[in-house]
Amino acid sequence: MRVLVVGGSGFIGSRLIDTLLERGHAVTNFDKVASARHPELTVTGNVCSVDELTAAGSEADAVIHLAAEHRDDVHPVSLYEEVNVGGARAVTQLAQSAGIARIVFTSTVAVYGLDKDAPNEDATPDPFNEYGRTKLAAEHIFREWAAKDPARSLVIVRPSVVFGEGNRGNVYTLARQISSRKFVMVGSGANKKSMSYVGNIVEYLADSLDAPAGELITNFADKPDLTTRELIDLLRDSLNITNASHLRLPLPIGLLAGHVFDLAAKISGRNFPVSAIRIRKFASETTVNTDRLLGTGYRPRYSLKEALQRTVAAEFHRDTPSAPAGNDHHTS
Repeated sequence: MRVLVVGGSGFIGSRLIDTLLERGHAVTNFDKVASARHPELTVTGNVCSVDELTAAGSEADAVIHLAAEHRDDVHPVSLYEEVNVGGARAVTQLAQSAGIARIVFTSTVAVYGLDKDAPNEDATPDPFNEYGRTKLAAEHIFREWAAKDPARSLVIVRPSVVFGEGNRGNVYTLARQISSRKFVMVGSGANKKSMSYVGNIVEYLADSLDAPAGELITNFADKPDLTTRELIDLLRDSLNITNASHLRLPLPIGLLAGHVFDLAAKISGRNFPVSAIRIRKFASETTVNTDRLLGTGYRPRYSLKEALQRTVAAEFHRDTPSAPAGNDHHTS
């Protein structure tokens, strides 16, 4: 199959392209930056440009759409709408004009909001930020495209926070803080997190190219869900940290500190690793139900514990290159 991967130069996309090539697909990567891993397959351009997308993907049989603005500190805020919603419109226009009948779209569990007690795919969306809101709006655009022709296949995947080798996202940052012995717990640590290992989700995204006609929305997470405290203990074991600090800040104090950093960022124009929204997300319950995912027949190649151990081994027990800085997303 000829597959156009939109946003394939980054962390998830690079691994996905590896998997697609291993399965014998012909791949074109369309991204705003060249791929460090697959430069020969990359066409650079703007995801909002129908003309540029068409030049890259008019011969494709399927599109896997990863590109998104996803960070918490995107400025101007209008970029969420421009890229996440505008990009969805451009991809569906490409598919319409080129006769592409198969799209896989990576959305996010952020469409549900925080502290929702493991929502399934039929739960009422309640996004808490512009990222989640614009991803939900993009879902509607893709669903409208799919509804126009019963022969079309649309798979919408809502991943939880994605981690793995080469990533510099939430799990890596937490492991780095633990490794440096500078980690301070905010809140009780009893809140649970759903997480997704990159080595598992790319397999599912590749599998989704074979989905039948119609629409399928699935959450994605590797179970079982861990409490924040269990995650920290697993990371400490993997890092061989035996004399770790057990300092803990009550959540209200942590949020106050986050607001102070937000004010400092606004005044100085700098980005800081601490913010109120990051503290809030860290201490929130962010779990999802994956019954529908398992009902498709999907089974993870790697257990969550093994995935965490592989990630720590790659990032902290030997030198590894930094994550590719492409246009795919790191969901949280």
